[in-house]
Amino acid sequence: MTLAFTPSVPGHLRVDIWSDIACPWCYIGKRRLEQALEKFDHREQVEIVWHSFELDPAAPPALPDGMREVLAGKYGRSPAQAQEMMDQVTRVAAADGLDYHFERARLGSTFLAHQLVHHAAAHGQQGPMKERLLRAYLSEGHLMSDVDTLTALAQEIGLDGPQARAALEEGRYAGAVRQDEAHAHALGISGVPFFVLGGRYGVSGAQEAGVLLGALNQAWAEVQPAPLVQLGQPDAECCEDGACAVPGAGAL
Repeated sequence: MTLAFTPSVPGHLRVDIWSDIACPWCYIGKRRLEQALEKFDHREQVEIVWHSFELDPAAPPALPDGMREVLAGKYGRSPAQAQEMMDQVTRVAAADGLDYHFERARLGSTFLAHQLVHHAAAHGQQGPMKERLLRAYLSEGHLMSDVDTLTALAQEIGLDGPQARAALEEGRYAGAVRQDEAHAHALGISGVPFFVLGGRYGVSGAQEAGVLLGALNQAWAEVQPAPLVQLGQPDAECCEDGACAVPGAGAL
């Protein structure tokens, strides 16, 4: 797949991530990327950019059923089988330090929440906002289509509440969300999380931290200038530091 991105410049690595707030694997993938970055020698030169992706763009603001009922209906499983699916993901999340509570989850549209992430990005708080929304949905059972809830969450990370509310009510970043989703479609992204490193490498799914670390190292090597290979005699005459060497006469 050809990724239509401007390559990262030397000394800097951009990581673009498509994800949904209602995606449990996206939160796990976020944690694993953070674990990889802790071991990455150039982590201070990495820029993380979050992009919107709705798993169900047609979802209503709120669904009456809980997660177990929705999973059972979607995959043709019994309630007990759906519960086991949830329990398995909960165990995986716990191994990465996350506390999931699917029994609290309030399902519905995440369109407004994605707009809030864009609003936070405009104020230099995209990362903290993404983290807070994921925890709010997957651990605390907050509804991601409720303006009051989203405004309160924005204030928690230090954003101005009235400004956040106005941005949501006016749909100021609705176009930005749709642009992210159109970009994902153009790239052939059908599942999340999806990572693009250095505008060159795509990594699909919540890969283990070791896999992501390897991808970071490979992407970093690609954006660095190739080492200079010196040919000829290293001590041949040359001019340097304002002086030129002349055979038999020393330096001018």
